Amino acid sequence: MTIRYFESCPHWRNAYDLLVRALAAEGLDTEPRLERVDTDEDAQRLDFVGSPTILVGGHDPFRGIDVTPGLSCRIFQTPEGLAATPTFEQLREALRSD
Repeated sequence: MTIRYFESCPHWRNAYDLLVRALAAEGLDTEPRLERVDTDEDAQRLDFVGSPTILVGGHDPFRGIDVTPGLSCRIFQTPEGLAATPTFEQLREALRSD
């Protein structure tokens, strides 16, 4: 598991905490790896579509269709509406699907 982020976006910290909890709930004894994205060039090269980007098994289970790579805070569609992070249950589902 990897969380890609850029420092100016505060939401990656919440995503990290949620992912740690989801991993524990799924019985996975691992910690997410943090990967900081610092430049637009890095964002383009990594296909980084916003902070936080959560990679499960090397892919982004929350990626939409029409997204453009770049340094921005990301918005996720959740059952409760748009949010700065996926929900705990969405993260658990993504981990189960890997």
